[in-house]
Amino acid sequence: MAGGYDDRDGKIWMDGALVDWREANVHILTHAMHYASSVFEGERCYSGKIFKSREHSERLIQSGKLIDFDLPYTVDEIEAAKQAALEANGLQDAYVRALAWRGAGEDMGVASARNPVHMAVAVWEWGNYYGDAKMKGAKLDIAKWKRPSPETAPSQAKAAGLYMIATMSKHAAEAKGCSDAMMFDYRGYVAEATGANIFFVKDGEVHTPKADAFLNGITRQTVIGMLQDKGITVHERVIMPEELEGFQQCWLTGTAAEVTPVGEIGDYNFEVGALTREIAEDYEKLVRA
Repeated sequence: MAGGYDDRDGKIWMDGALVDWREANVHILTHAMHYASSVFEGERCYSGKIFKSREHSERLIQSGKLIDFDLPYTVDEIEAAKQAALEANGLQDAYVRALAWRGAGEDMGVASARNPVHMAVAVWEWGNYYGDAKMKGAKLDIAKWKRPSPETAPSQAKAAGLYMIATMSKHAAEAKGCSDAMMFDYRGYVAEATGANIFFVKDGEVHTPKADAFLNGITRQTVIGMLQDKGITVHERVIMPEELEGFQQCWLTGTAAEVTPVGEIGDYNFEVGALTREIAEDYEKLVRA
């Protein structure tokens, strides 16, 4: 697929019906457009099967609850919607975007309890999120924006509003020739990249930030389980910025990123080492099993 995302052939599932891609529109006074009252999921389908599909559907519903709305669909109905979108577009290997939002209604201020909640599912072909970084390692900037305290925003919701600072950070990184940016949290601890969780290797053991101020990704949880099954020690803990110098390997995890090696973060360099490659290869096998 090429061209703008609003100008493509195909079908998008919206509120129980498949509509032509170019006609999948909402009103300009949609509440989510003004106040970020929306949640979403990013998923990948491999050979006709969405990896961890039900977990994503369950999280979509939970994210809605965390920003104070109930989706008008059950997990089973969301699962059926995703399959319908894949079948309508004839795709076996695809990225799947499920989205729920407060629409236009009687309210157009901050409060929007009377506005209806909508849902849509779009699917498309999408290659490596970081291009050729899977071979040589991604180059990351260090963001000036920090992940907020969970007392400031619901960090365990995959909510659109939480990605505003991620977009700003990634734009700044790309302007410097980087693929992405690593973010600290509100305390100054290492947190994650703009749309992916982060892992480090030191002396054969793995260290990853404790997910207490950012989304505990499904891919993150999967990779931790894979490492533990191999007998590799995983430390989920506070990681201070000055520790970056002592880590030997680094990788990112996420549905779009899958497992992507990191070669640089600011002035720090990392080897695309054996464990990084092994986990990346094992993840590729797992999602296609």
